[in-house]
Amino acid sequence: MLINKPAGIPSSEITPPEIYRQRRRFIREAAALTAAGVSTALLPAATQAAMKFPQLRKSRYSLTDEQPTSYKNITSYNNFYEFGTGKSDPAERAGKLRTFPWSVAIEGEIKKPAVYQLEDLLKHHPLEERIYRLRCVEAWSMVVPWVGFSLRDVIRRVEPTSRAKYVQFTTLYDPEQMPGQRPGLLGSGLDWPYVEGLRLDEAMHPLAILAVGLYGEVLPNQSGAPIRLVVPWKYGFKSIKSIVQIRFVEKQPLTTWEKANPREYGFYSNVNPKVDHPRWSQATERRIGADSLFSPRRKTLLFNGYADQVASLYTGMDLKKYF
Repeated sequence: MLINKPAGIPSSEITPPEIYRQRRRFIREAAALTAAGVSTALLPAATQAAMKFPQLRKSRYSLTDEQPTSYKNITSYNNFYEFGTGKSDPAERAGKLRTFPWSVAIEGEIKKPAVYQLEDLLKHHPLEERIYRLRCVEAWSMVVPWVGFSLRDVIRRVEPTSRAKYVQFTTLYDPEQMPGQRPGLLGSGLDWPYVEGLRLDEAMHPLAILAVGLYGEVLPNQSGAPIRLVVPWKYGFKSIKSIVQIRFVEKQPLTTWEKANPREYGFYSNVNPKVDHPRWSQATERRIGADSLFSPRRKTLLFNGYADQVASLYTGMDLKKYF
């Protein structure tokens, strides 16, 4: 059957080629998982029109009634330095990243170290949708309907020992696929692979999740596919993408941005309007897709609006010293 495209459809409403290619690739990957004996009930239902997660439940931890940012804005305005420092670089360059098969090594100070295939993690941890605010250190924000599962449940499953005080996360290192990791390119001043960390009690907080999708669909490459960290009370650079290792350690890990510029990026990275970045104020922000350059700026909320839930984690701490 031939379907004619009606005249007058704006280009912004036409599926971009990179998204179309990702969907076609996902169809092949989902078929391979099914052939390997993985239950289709555990996998996204892939079609050319969409890559939806079936039976997705709404989370009680979606603590905002704000309107989510559009899918287009979420997936075209990104920080993912492995693909370049420009906001559009990830969408333009990440389409060829191979996200299947994908494994995550969970190791260190735990009783049950193992290398998990992503489908194994999905099998043991039910997915749900959580609508969280995302606040970036450059003073812009979004509201994102993530799809993911509780990091706390993963931690409980691997049983940390008494020596585990911190959780260290590491991104894939593959300069062939990630051009921003190659010497000489913009953004290559960082020490790869990308490393992030949380205190164990932060990682155990019920708001911290491992995300595998957004808007009910499989996470696109430029947004951190196939699995990324989301910690809604911290700045966006704390949300490490394309994770290949989770390691439980006794000493505070040196994170990538902290190593690159400790004056500007602290280990905790909590959203705090009273602690300015050395080069700009953090007291206000601009909502991507909702605020124009001429709109009044929004006030930044302590802990990104999640103070009632997480402030107790930092009782007695000097939040200007431990920023």
